[in-house]
Amino acid sequence: MTPDRDITVQEVGPRDGLQATDIIMPTQAKIAWIKALAAAGMPQIQVGSFVPPKLMPQLADTAELVAEAKKIGGFSISVLVPNLRGAQNAIAAGADQINFVMSASEPHNLNNVRKTREQSLEEFAGIVAARNDTPGAEHIRVSGGLATCFGCTIQGTVPEADVFHYAEQLKALGADKIGLADTVGYGNPAQVKRVYRHVVDMADDLPVGAHFHDTRGLGLANCFAAFEAGATTLDGAQGGLGGCPYAPGATGNVVTEDLVFMLESMGVRTGINLDLLLEARAVMASHLGDEPTHGTFVKAGVPKGFTPATAI
Repeated sequence: MTPDRDITVQEVGPRDGLQATDIIMPTQAKIAWIKALAAAGMPQIQVGSFVPPKLMPQLADTAELVAEAKKIGGFSISVLVPNLRGAQNAIAAGADQINFVMSASEPHNLNNVRKTREQSLEEFAGIVAARNDTPGAEHIRVSGGLATCFGCTIQGTVPEADVFHYAEQLKALGADKIGLADTVGYGNPAQVKRVYRHVVDMADDLPVGAHFHDTRGLGLANCFAAFEAGATTLDGAQGGLGGCPYAPGATGNVVTEDLVFMLESMGVRTGINLDLLLEARAVMASHLGDEPTHGTFVKAGVPKGFTPATAI
């Protein structure tokens, strides 16, 4: 954490939001959105993913976005990578954080990245080695992410023991951070708190992130449970965009504006200006066409007498 905030909110809309739409947002529009997010004080933005453009044309400009984000400055630039090749591209582009993702569910991992979980661990070890062996890349953080931690539309129930095992393996292989995701929105607050308490304790001094989808309306409640259990980063996507394209039934992410309002109203400093965050949402929405957006804070605004924690 930095002195001006108590929790890190990561905006994942430019990656997880746009990958699930049919819209290919122009690069300049994405840059305008990222600039607006930076102006609002967003501390970390996931600008894209290094995946083959033929598989994800919405994210084909990720290298250019990293370069432009570095010019903007003032926030941590993160990208998602599924494999070593993607990580090498991220290192070459100069991202601040590489988010590797594998699934706690074996069938989901096979469906998503065409690897067994053990093969994904080998891939992760190679990514850490590539970072360590690249001159000038020592500052890049490598986050070990686990998808489908709270259930899977292919497998169903995902044993918590599997989540704990693979989180431990990612830490042992050199992760700088552990991330847990409820990729298809199966989690509930009691389950989330139980799992996060175990992983946070296991991670020791490593930060632990949280990524929830709002498939069944429990996204914010799960964010709160993860925060109470010690999560240090909470993900959101403006307008609730997103969803895993390889997970049947998955819907959008937690709405960033609602998440920030919840935290600020609780007295938790995010360092984010809510008024400017809504301006960033407007920039995003102006390029979405008929793509639906979600959220309650954008409609209701602040309560009378409300003072955000960041302003105190």
